[in-house]
Amino acid sequence: MPPDSLPPPAPEDSTEAEARTRREPPSVRAPKPSWLKVKAPGGDKYRHIKQTLRSLDLYTVCEEARCPNVGECWSAGTATVMLLGHTCTRGCRFCAVTTGNPRGYVDPREPEHVARAIAQLSLKYVVLTMVDRDDLLDGGAAHMGQAVRALHRRQPGLLVETLVGDFGGRLHDVETMVSSGPEVFAHNIEVTRELTPKIRDRRCSYDLSLGVLEHAKQLAPHRFVKSSIMVGLGEDEKSVIETMADLRRVGVDIVTLGQYLRPTEKHAPVQRFVEPAEFAAYERAGYDLGFSFVASGPLVRSSYHAAEGFVQARLNGADSAGANADAHWAVADAALPPNAHAESSTPVRSNGVGLISPASLVRPRGQG
Repeated sequence: MPPDSLPPPAPEDSTEAEARTRREPPSVRAPKPSWLKVKAPGGDKYRHIKQTLRSLDLYTVCEEARCPNVGECWSAGTATVMLLGHTCTRGCRFCAVTTGNPRGYVDPREPEHVARAIAQLSLKYVVLTMVDRDDLLDGGAAHMGQAVRALHRRQPGLLVETLVGDFGGRLHDVETMVSSGPEVFAHNIEVTRELTPKIRDRRCSYDLSLGVLEHAKQLAPHRFVKSSIMVGLGEDEKSVIETMADLRRVGVDIVTLGQYLRPTEKHAPVQRFVEPAEFAAYERAGYDLGFSFVASGPLVRSSYHAAEGFVQARLNGADSAGANADAHWAVADAALPPNAHAESSTPVRSNGVGLISPASLVRPRGQG
């Protein structure tokens, strides 16, 4: 039979088509479902923040990680500023931030610079996040802590959340971070236990992350501890609930759940788009487990401003928005053991003059 007279292929059975769709994960360029579509960012507040960030040479994870909520969060007066550069020493398969070796580079002026810059933005709530810095002796904990203190000195009513790495599991570095007095200490578990070795960098550990979160809560029980889970990477509903239960068991107060979106073809593929009804079920399960606040939805991200109103209401109801920085630090420090900072590379308290010496933080080549 001539090629042009071949019979048309038999129509594909609907059951077979559904199975094939399940086998083939959505491409990074595949059309997204309607619930994942957002308007282009805009508005006066958004433009003001964007222009100010550019003029002050600040990096935000909102842009570096290509967050779909950048317009909504900035318009609501929330921003996530990334410290310690924009090169991460780890290479997780979900993250769009550049991976490399910063070779110990630290800008000692950054904490005060960030505080001055944030003061110009008229924000209500700021998230300070960081790249992983395994090249630094303390993972960047002292540097981040100085930024928190500088922000509270310049703008006492500002609520500060720190979204940090695991510091290689060094609990004294977690103590350095907690003692700086952020209103919210956040560290992301990211994915379920089963997916951790496949999706996160090999230096990351599910149990290590749980240990960091638990230690932070034990050090300052009065402060909020927060974590985040991505879905759509091949996990099942049972494993997500188990991850939430593990987080609650170690004292996490706030949990966020959102849809993983593949940044580029080089990153882990999306296995499925989780429907809004499933996110609603995770929210109910979170409250049943005892979380104080759960943000669960397709576009929710770890630094999403959904939790901002909750934190503001809880903290401002108990404390004056204008409480001075010294009292703020005293509350955080009181929860720590007397020798909590004995191994820290820099003094815990700082007046902003004696900033970090970069040489004192560099991890020598070959040192674990």
